[in-house]
Amino acid sequence: MTAVIKEEAFAKTMTATAYLKIRQLILENKWPPGFQATEQEVASTLGMSRTPVREALLRLQQEGLVSVIPRHGMRVLPVSLSDMKEIYEILTSLESTAAELAAGRDLSEEQLNALERATADMDKALADDDLDRWAQADARFHEQLLELGGNQMLKSVVLNFIDRAHRVRMLTLRMRPKPVNSTRDHAELVDAIRARDVVRAGKIHRAHRERAGRELLDLLERFGLNHL
Repeated sequence: MTAVIKEEAFAKTMTATAYLKIRQLILENKWPPGFQATEQEVASTLGMSRTPVREALLRLQQEGLVSVIPRHGMRVLPVSLSDMKEIYEILTSLESTAAELAAGRDLSEEQLNALERATADMDKALADDDLDRWAQADARFHEQLLELGGNQMLKSVVLNFIDRAHRVRMLTLRMRPKPVNSTRDHAELVDAIRARDVVRAGKIHRAHRERAGRELLDLLERFGLNHL
């Protein structure tokens, strides 16, 4: 490997590291909506140079998480009520397609067991009243479902919108009723995928996302949370 290639590989690695660190700070609400920082301040926080930070911020801007302001750094974008409505419409449609694709494939027991383990972890977390652990298991279920659908482009698009909704879901997690319905929906979906029932898998997951979206939007409206 030549010196130039090594330098390019290192630069890509640093940009990817900056991207993941900034994204985590945003998704965990450590940098809440409206948070602003200069490029140099972000670089200092991460202990990195400005070049990979600049490239990472531009990528996050494309994903709708930040706004890059020339000569002024970046601002974490809020998520509005109308944003969440549109995001859940996208998730309902595309994730239901992923569920249908998964049901149409010849999946192994090992692959199906991964979905069942995530569902069991959700059940255990609810029994322990650990909503953070429940949310982690729920996120793992949805990511595994997208992977089992076998369409990597669809997975990439959906995960981007899941990320944009994540901050709102976590901020409202303890404001909502205990999410017992989600675990039941997931178990029914796994049964449909195992039976290779494409139509049933799509219907179950569409109803699941529609209900979740409706409950979240009703909550935001009830508390007047138009921007988060």
